Amino acid sequence: MTTRAVRAAGLALLHGVALAGLGLAGAVSLLVHLAFFVPGFGLGLIFLLPLPILAGRHLTNLVRRLAGDGSGSGDGSGMPLGSPYRPRPGPPQPEADGRYPHDNRLYRRPWVPAFLRLMDWLLGDPASYRDLGWMITTPLVGTLLGGLPVALVAAGGWYAASNASRHWWAVPAGLAAAVAGLAVAPWLRTLHLRWTRWWLGPTQRQPGRLRVWYAHQLLLLLRLLSLLGLSLAALPLAALSAVALLLTYGVGIVVVLPPVIQNIRWLPELRRRLAGQWSGVTVDSPYLPRPEVPQRRPDGRYQVGNHLYQTERWAAYGLRLRWLTRDRASWRDFGWLLLDPVVGGLSLAAPLGAIGYGIFGLAMPRLWMLVGLRADGGTDWYGSVAGSDAAAIPVGLALAALGLLAAPAVLRFNGRWAALLLAPTAKSRLALRVQRLTETRADATESQAAELRRIERDLHDGAQARLVAMGINLGNVEYLLDRDPQAARALLAEARQASAKALTELRDLVRGIHPPVLAERGLADAVRALALDTTVRTEVTVELPGRPEPPIESAAYFAVSELLTNAVKHARAARITVHLGYADGRLRIVVADDGRGGADEARGSGLHGISRRLGTFDGVVDLSSPPGGPTTVILEVPCALSSPRTSIS
Repeated sequence: MTTRAVRAAGLALLHGVALAGLGLAGAVSLLVHLAFFVPGFGLGLIFLLPLPILAGRHLTNLVRRLAGDGSGSGDGSGMPLGSPYRPRPGPPQPEADGRYPHDNRLYRRPWVPAFLRLMDWLLGDPASYRDLGWMITTPLVGTLLGGLPVALVAAGGWYAASNASRHWWAVPAGLAAAVAGLAVAPWLRTLHLRWTRWWLGPTQRQPGRLRVWYAHQLLLLLRLLSLLGLSLAALPLAALSAVALLLTYGVGIVVVLPPVIQNIRWLPELRRRLAGQWSGVTVDSPYLPRPEVPQRRPDGRYQVGNHLYQTERWAAYGLRLRWLTRDRASWRDFGWLLLDPVVGGLSLAAPLGAIGYGIFGLAMPRLWMLVGLRADGGTDWYGSVAGSDAAAIPVGLALAALGLLAAPAVLRFNGRWAALLLAPTAKSRLALRVQRLTETRADATESQAAELRRIERDLHDGAQARLVAMGINLGNVEYLLDRDPQAARALLAEARQASAKALTELRDLVRGIHPPVLAERGLADAVRALALDTTVRTEVTVELPGRPEPPIESAAYFAVSELLTNAVKHARAARITVHLGYADGRLRIVVADDGRGGADEARGSGLHGISRRLGTFDGVVDLSSPPGGPTTVILEVPCALSSPRTSIS
């Protein structure tokens, strides 16, 4: 080897040593991640999650800089590695009322939306998961690629020095090993750089099947671990509930029960939401709506059930106690808190225990023994299989595989178990439906009254005023017909124009009440007509085997009209898609646009009006509009379809 080649090999050797050292640091960083992730995901301490991710990025950025400094390989692997991370979000900006928006909610203080935006930035960035994958694999692959040349050189020198006096071939063999280490150092360094670039570079590659499977299994295990942590968190809440029940019904201190009932509802509500998102089991909230404070009686007192109260404060407290204790969902929550650590906790711990015991209890310790990294005969609690260390390896791997195979079924079972106790009862569903129908009936009555007032105002200010003016002009024409025919002719022209405008306003008013195209052609063609009148590109797809009832058609038509107006006026969209379909006895309309997003039903009267209009027919509105877009609004209304529709398409 020439002097230049030896120098290049030496630099590659040192470079590999540095990368191997960072590989060992990656193993330490992985342990730190696990130390924070277990309580973060398992116990709900989410404020711990950003710390290891941000700290780990300093290490991976150092690896990128070191990998980018390894130029001279001739294959482009020494090119600087750019940062793959998404830009960090800026601080939240307050609105006019001083509150801070985030994900369709408003906060009084900026630190809550700032933390949520930080979580979305870290956990929603694919580069964070690539960093985690690098930390998992670098203790073995990275350390091997970077440290093998050094090991060959060190082993060759040690062997030659320690055996030169006993064997004549020790020195040549040691030198050969050292030369081999120097020879393979540049090649392994290049391979290490390519591997580092594959993991940590800002690539846009599509993940392979193996990586998709790995990510799916990792996500599944994290969900099981999180649910297990929530099951364990139910233990202190169950103890608190038992103490509150004892103090209330045993000692008579009733003031402790209402706050306990309300403050433990967050955990059952979280489990209902996770059952739908993770297990595919929809569990609606079963709690009865909070009643309003009763009106004051003529005698100055307030009545709650059969009890009378002198002050509104005590009446509100009695109403709150009655509302919480008479809700069956509260007692079902207590039962779930007592049983979930046993039923849910044991079922969730079974696959996790099988995976942990199989890999880290049977397979890994025996594998270490077989390769000589651990002395035989060491005492541990794992034990062998049939007296053989080697037999424990396949048994452990099979046990871990069994845990992975059972994990999806356990996750589905956990969702069904949550639905068994946390889903609404028939009485709760009936009470919620009655409450909703009462609200929608009031909304329908108010909307109808407002619509009548609008029609009266439009007639009074528009067509009626023009007709009155036209009558005055015709009277003047009669007076001027013999005296000034030219002026009479001009007034007749004005009267003709006024009649045309009055006719146009009357047609617009009728179209606003019930468009003729909707009555004649149906909802599909009426929505197509709206799309043609929209100033931006709008695509309409229809899969309706028939026509809904006229009131539902009208409500859906005006809802779509309002959504198209919002997309053009507020979202500033360039493209809108509308899909009309029917499945499972429900009319389903999906309106999506590529606008700037940020729509919020709580802040917009238009979206709230749509909810009120469809709520009259038990319809629901599902809004998804993150800041920056896109916006998707799903309207669903239960209905039956009549005869097949008539369409011009």
